[in-house]
Amino acid sequence: MTGLLTRLTNKTNHVLERGFPEQRLFLRSEEGTRFIRLSPLAQFLGWAGSAAFVAWAIIATAVLLMDSIGSGNMRDQAQREQRLYEERLQILSSERDTRASEALAAQGRFNLALAQISEMQSELLSSEDRRKELETGIGVIQSTLRRTMGERDAARDSVDAMRDAARAEQEGGPALASSGEAVETLDFLTSALERTAVERDLMAASAAKAEEFAQNVIYEQRLRDERNDQIFEQLEDAVSVSLTPLDKMFRASGMPVEQILDQVRRGYSGQGGPISPLVLSTMGNTDDADTARANSILGELDRMNLYRIAAQKMPFANPVKSAFRFTSGFGMRWGRLHAGTDFAAPIGTPIYATADGVVISADWSSGYGRLIKIQHEFGIETRYAHLSAMRVKKGQRVSRGERIGDMGNSGRSTGPHLHYEVRVGGKAVNPMIYIKAANDVF
Repeated sequence: MTGLLTRLTNKTNHVLERGFPEQRLFLRSEEGTRFIRLSPLAQFLGWAGSAAFVAWAIIATAVLLMDSIGSGNMRDQAQREQRLYEERLQILSSERDTRASEALAAQGRFNLALAQISEMQSELLSSEDRRKELETGIGVIQSTLRRTMGERDAARDSVDAMRDAARAEQEGGPALASSGEAVETLDFLTSALERTAVERDLMAASAAKAEEFAQNVIYEQRLRDERNDQIFEQLEDAVSVSLTPLDKMFRASGMPVEQILDQVRRGYSGQGGPISPLVLSTMGNTDDADTARANSILGELDRMNLYRIAAQKMPFANPVKSAFRFTSGFGMRWGRLHAGTDFAAPIGTPIYATADGVVISADWSSGYGRLIKIQHEFGIETRYAHLSAMRVKKGQRVSRGERIGDMGNSGRSTGPHLHYEVRVGGKAVNPMIYIKAANDVF
């Protein structure tokens, strides 16, 4: 075996001798001069080892450079995404402020419109009373005129009859006393007829004035109707612009909208609640078109008010208002349901309640870490997990936008973030349904 290995080594040295001729390394000392013989195989192995080391060093350096460059690109990309997200948050914040100012302006217009409707209804009632008084006065004038004309005709007939009788008596030779009485009677009837004619003229003038007044009232009523129609159109447009986004937001949540509004209506007490319709006395007749139109607008305003009350009790808000990034959404992850949405931000970032409710739990909960549970109306519950601090206690009532805790890394967490859940009837639903639905309104 040793001889075979020696022959193989010699043969290898002979093959490599052309490229790596045998070298001798001389070492001089006080005792003498010695040398080390470097065979072709040893030179080849040394050269191959050096080449392998150099190649490994080059590859390792390249890998480190590529990793460094890749990490730098990822950091730059993360910074760019964070800047874009912050800009988006600023845009959303400005849009929210704009919508809030528009809502306040709309509320002001609604209050002004209600005042205008009240004034308009008062004018309608007063004009109705004036019209009835005018109709009554015209009826009295007409009846008096007819009675006066009847008396005038009767007096004329009596005068004609007495004149005929007087002529007959004169032809038959009546006594002088009888003739005198007939003349007196004739004078009395003539004066009465003249007074009746004067009264008739006065009544005719009064009737003409009454007719002119009636025409003026009709003209004023027509102008008032046109102005009321313009007011109604402006109110209807304003109500439609304000109510449509609320309808869209609530229907996008997937909740039974009409049941929610009925529950709010039944449980309401306090200011800003259901608006009562206008009730006007119509003397047994049906409501006029303006009253029906006004009640329709009031119904829409009442629906908006119910939406406002219900929205405060539902999680139409974002639990994190500072800069953050979404790290994991709702859905299946690694074969299991991820029942919420994760918001990543530095430890201590404020966490806010997304709706009015009552804290039903504020304690440690294994994988959730520090966990806050809030019970809301309509069977809705929200959860805030992995907190570093909890600022509320069990049984405490909280309002939307109230700070309830700080973001942390407690429980089974791979980094500082908030795990946010929304549950309806005990079943987890995607929180982004409510957050996205509210983006166009709040």
